[in-house]
Amino acid sequence: MSIPFIDKLVDERFLTHRLRSTSTAGLLGTALVGVLFLYRLYFEHATDWYLFAILLLVVLTKFALMAYYFLTD
Repeated sequence: MSIPFIDKLVDERFLTHRLRSTSTAGLLGTALVGVLFLYRLYFEHATDWYLFAILLLVVLTKFALMAYYFLTD
């Protein structure tokens, strides 16, 4: 089933741009969490474990998906 106006709005270029922007946003968000964690650790001498948990979750998810796509491709 095809919806005529959706086909005109959503094409391969749109999906490619969405993929790139989502990837870039995820990387920048991860870098921001990492910098904030290190800032709090080095300058304020406080350990925010929730920031570390978010950073670890993103890194583990990235590696798990890389391994999955490598093994199933």
